[in-house]
Amino acid sequence: MEGDHIKICKALIPFSWLYGLGVNVRNILFDSGVLRSESFDIPVICVGNITAGGTGKTPHTEYLIRLLSTDYQVAVLSRGYKRKSKGYILAMGNMPMEQIGDEPYQMKHKFPRIHMAVDKNRREGIRRLCDKSVWPATDAIILDDAFQHRYVQAGVNILLMDYHRLVYFDRLLPAGRLREPKSSCQRADIVIVTKCPTYITPMEEHGISRSLEIQPWQKLFFSHFKYGALHNIKNGSEIELENLNNGQYNVVLLSGIASPQQMEYDLKKYCNFTSLHFSDHHNFSKKDIQLVKDTVKKVSTPGKKTIVITTEKDAARLSSNKQSFANDIEVYTLPIEVEFLDERTNEFNQTQQKRLIQYL
Repeated sequence: MEGDHIKICKALIPFSWLYGLGVNVRNILFDSGVLRSESFDIPVICVGNITAGGTGKTPHTEYLIRLLSTDYQVAVLSRGYKRKSKGYILAMGNMPMEQIGDEPYQMKHKFPRIHMAVDKNRREGIRRLCDKSVWPATDAIILDDAFQHRYVQAGVNILLMDYHRLVYFDRLLPAGRLREPKSSCQRADIVIVTKCPTYITPMEEHGISRSLEIQPWQKLFFSHFKYGALHNIKNGSEIELENLNNGQYNVVLLSGIASPQQMEYDLKKYCNFTSLHFSDHHNFSKKDIQLVKDTVKKVSTPGKKTIVITTEKDAARLSSNKQSFANDIEVYTLPIEVEFLDERTNEFNQTQQKRLIQYL
């Protein structure tokens, strides 16, 4: 149900007013030209949100990579949240996760042919990716989580929001999880409502469009998650999700993401499981690993294999412990992709390709 994951802390609403005042002043400074946005001659696609975490940015960014990288040399520029380095870094294949962050690490290893860079200063990062020393030459840049980074004027702004946390039900930080007021949605060229059920009625779609005040120049899409076969992080073997309900497995679901509810709901269709949830971008300690091992031991029963299922992003952060971890426990990643509702995949794809043609 839309909006069902929202919890508002009413005691913090006065602080949300103060936070909103600061956000509004900043946006006015950009809108009036006092603070200036820089545009670039290269196609720049921004994928972001106005909610703190949990809207599916990584799967949607990966969708764009798959869509564009067959014809163009794609670069992805991220802040590299919680990395242990500073400044601009162009990721190489053997670079450790701690240097670039979990999401860039995941994308670089899934798509080794892309340029994957991290830099808190997005303008500088774009300039460096366009430098002649970068080869093959960059054709298009995807900015990961940069909707609030208004110093860059993106050619296309794609705004994501969780179906279960629609912004018109939410409040500004810290009472809610909004980074900006709902009115900021009008800066987007494309709005995607993510994590939807596999079917929602045309009436509900129309109601969401009206509530979001979608403008004539904007396009609204709806997407949901689809899952691939489970992938063993040690030996590469796979298990089809449909095979989890044959009574052969005990399952522990391990996650360190902002909003695991949709994944948990979807996985319940295939099996029962014990869930261990940590905070978003959580760095797993030896104590955490031991907790997982103890949980596996607790749920294990004779005659059944006990496995741990985790996200690809969590697997990246487990990588430093992977050898000892995977030696003791069968750990599988759950690949997540996105699919557009209402058979509008071609419409979305053509929208992106037309934008690129305007630049190239």
